[in-house]
Amino acid sequence: MKSNALSEKLRLSQDAQTDVALLRDALTIDSVTGRETPFARFLEKQLSGLGLQTGISTFEDQRENVWGISHSDGPNLMVLGHTDTVHVRGWSEHWQDDPRKDPFGGVEVDGQIWSRGASDLKGGICAAIAGYRLLHRVGVQPSCGLTFAFIGDEESGEPGSGVSAGAKDLVRRIKSDEIPRPDFAVYVEPTNLDVYTAQIGFFIADISVTGKTAYFGTPELGVDALKATHLLLSRIWKHEADLSAGPRHDLVGTSSILVTDIQGGGFIAVPGDCKLSLIRKLRPGEVIDDAVSAFEAALSTKDLPEGIEVTIRYPAGRDHPKGGSPVENDPDLSAVNLLQSCIRATRSEAGQADGAPYWSEMPFLTEQIGCPTVYCAPGDIAVAHTFEERIEVEEYLAAVRAFALFFAGFNTSHVP
Repeated sequence: MKSNALSEKLRLSQDAQTDVALLRDALTIDSVTGRETPFARFLEKQLSGLGLQTGISTFEDQRENVWGISHSDGPNLMVLGHTDTVHVRGWSEHWQDDPRKDPFGGVEVDGQIWSRGASDLKGGICAAIAGYRLLHRVGVQPSCGLTFAFIGDEESGEPGSGVSAGAKDLVRRIKSDEIPRPDFAVYVEPTNLDVYTAQIGFFIADISVTGKTAYFGTPELGVDALKATHLLLSRIWKHEADLSAGPRHDLVGTSSILVTDIQGGGFIAVPGDCKLSLIRKLRPGEVIDDAVSAFEAALSTKDLPEGIEVTIRYPAGRDHPKGGSPVENDPDLSAVNLLQSCIRATRSEAGQADGAPYWSEMPFLTEQIGCPTVYCAPGDIAVAHTFEERIEVEEYLAAVRAFALFFAGFNTSHVP
């Protein structure tokens, strides 16, 4: 069936009420990082109900990943997404008597569904599942193998988690052939249905500055940690200016560094310690180890006042022990072009090639198993992690049809 005819058949056959109900059911499930398992079980039920061969694996204290496989002699396409969301602390207080007060309510207001995870990224997961279901409804079988893989522990913010433990488990199982090795993958992070072929990298640095406290009347007996921190901040901001004036990537811009937190003092005395945190953005082509070395050289702790000690900790290891790698894929890949055309057939203003201003788990596929990967899904990253998180119903329904078209059209000609 030609793509235009199939697009029209999908439009006429789509059951919008059922597709939205799937999303609303998903949103009722609390899956804040560390509590992903009930949502994983929900997804396993959806996948098995569509005839897929499903599997569940555990990682870190019995938290679960889930996958569903449709085998084929053709190439393998993977749809990947994380099952966890960020916390909902303050949500109910923010909305008070508004219908949106329940963070897991999935309330529709002005054509948009409000809930934690609506955009990031249960909308993408449900659109992909509903797209496969829609293909079944119209009697079209994909010519490719298809793997849905939904994993936990992507989000940060909860103690002892957020280190991509789910992605690491998935990669191990792909390498051991328990899960088919994909030829191309779509990670369903929100992109407003544009196609992100590149993403930033990052590392976080927690810096502790230790001096010596002393009574305010005899400050000469102390070593002021805040004064030393002031010197370090000046050097960090000089490094920031150098990065901003440096090379620029067409899709994600320049590298940068941002101080995000500072704490120190607290007594009527010479401050004996100070702590600050920062995040460094890397553009594609940069190497985390090189960026860390440049940062530490710019910090230049050697000539600080006598008695000052500085320690640096890198707490956010992902695919790299000190952070997450930047990634760039060829935007002219045949599979990318196919995905763009499928999106434009359902939502003409979308489908643009762009870069992700966020970090997610693309490097686990691109760097560790050599699979070209893009981000693409309904939803707006600008409202993720906020009390404004929501997803537009019409965009979500367009995504269902776009994924159905993509699953139907992906074949050996789209394998790099």
